[in-house]
Amino acid sequence: MNSQQTATYDVVIIGGGAGGISVAASLLNRQPDLTIAIIEPAESHFYQPGWTMVGGGIFTQESTRKPMADVMPEKATWHQTTAESINPDAESVVLATGHTLGYRRLIVAPGLVVDWSAISGLEETLGHNGVTSNYRYDLAPYTWSLVKSLKQGKALFTQPPMPIKCAGAPQKAMYLACDHWRKQGNLGQIEPTFCNAGEVLFGVKDYVPALQKYIEHYGIETAYKHRLTAVDGAAKVAQFEVAGENGSQTVERPFDMLHVVPPQKAPVLIAESGLANAGGWLDLNASTLQHERYPNIFGLGDASGTTNAKTAAAVRKQAPVVAQNVLASLHDKPLSAAYYGYGSCPLTVERGKIVLAEFGYNGQLQPTFPKWVNDGTRPTHAAWQLKAKALPWIYWRLMLRGKEWLS
Repeated sequence: MNSQQTATYDVVIIGGGAGGISVAASLLNRQPDLTIAIIEPAESHFYQPGWTMVGGGIFTQESTRKPMADVMPEKATWHQTTAESINPDAESVVLATGHTLGYRRLIVAPGLVVDWSAISGLEETLGHNGVTSNYRYDLAPYTWSLVKSLKQGKALFTQPPMPIKCAGAPQKAMYLACDHWRKQGNLGQIEPTFCNAGEVLFGVKDYVPALQKYIEHYGIETAYKHRLTAVDGAAKVAQFEVAGENGSQTVERPFDMLHVVPPQKAPVLIAESGLANAGGWLDLNASTLQHERYPNIFGLGDASGTTNAKTAAAVRKQAPVVAQNVLASLHDKPLSAAYYGYGSCPLTVERGKIVLAEFGYNGQLQPTFPKWVNDGTRPTHAAWQLKAKALPWIYWRLMLRGKEWLS
């Protein structure tokens, strides 16, 4: 195919992550004769919620990765390249190869951009000098090796300004590390600090008391309004901008171990294509997940401008909504499916116990199970079993195949 030729599909999907693959499978389960194209350059597909567990020595690194070809729905056409631009008026997507794909409906699910370069000196020292992050597949094992080897000193865990994917992940790394140090008898010689750019421990207040107990249990110092701006790996010093009543000041903190969660942002493709809200995120109706200005465009996942938590659990609920509404739209029927902002954050407060935060828009609690099965505001072993055993299986075997269990 040369650059002048255009293939047209019923549905074009940008992104082969959790959102793109799940919604493609859901669509094909509902209407197998649809023509669907998925634009995704990556060779591998990752179960990103598992990286915290890799960093805690619970999962193996390899268990969180599969070849992209293994999860791609058989009936979808995979274009292994990137989307260069979207022309919503011409109903087409231009690929990096120069080819153009036309669509009747477009689903935008490219994920977000983890902005490592936003922190001065970080990229040069990642994976060395005690600097790590569970937000990268190759670094999560280094987190665990640092946790195992640290016997004394200062351990810093950072959280950038929202929005980020899995807002609880910065804390999860910290709690699992502290639990290991406590069991090894080293916690008394280690000073853990949670350096959070925000002003609260967790955005949904119902879960804060349980988390605060663990902060106290492990003796963690909380440093709010601390935004990481620079890292000097060789000197083992982290630089923070600390917001105060009279403006901000720069503070330096030494470390022996530094777990970094960098700032995150929307892909520029969205703004450049005229599909963004004021913050650069995909401008969607919060309930139907249809674009606010282009009715034949839908979206889901981390690039969306909806106010839900950016988690794989959110995608699990969004994919059937988008699939149902895209099909309704293709058949000129009213959009009948609604998304209520569900997101889930299984907060691993110790090995064997989890505070299962499940909530929707405006912090409304949306528990999957009745309290007698699992009380999400308390740490439970049942929630640990769900996270460690059931959820990876649900993800690989059900969700990515369009089987909508727990959705």
